[in-house]
Amino acid sequence: MTDLETLPKIGAPATRALNAAGYPTLRSLVGAPRAELEALHGFGPKALGILEAALAEHGLSLG
Repeated sequence: MTDLETLPKIGAPATRALNAAGYPTLRSLVGAPRAELEALHGFGPKALGILEAALAEHGLSLG
C-alpha cells in the first residue's frame, strides 16, 4: 500500500510539476481537479494513472 505522505514513483518531471503546483504528497492530491493536473508541464497520462491507482488503494480519488 502506498504511503499518503509521499508521492509514488511517477518520474522526476511529473514529481517536480506536482511539487511546483503545491501537491507534495499523495494526500494533498485528494480532490484535486483532474484537468488541472493534466495541464501541468511534465505531467502525462501515465503519471495520472499511477496517482489514481495509488489513491484508490486508500479509497480516495481526484476531484
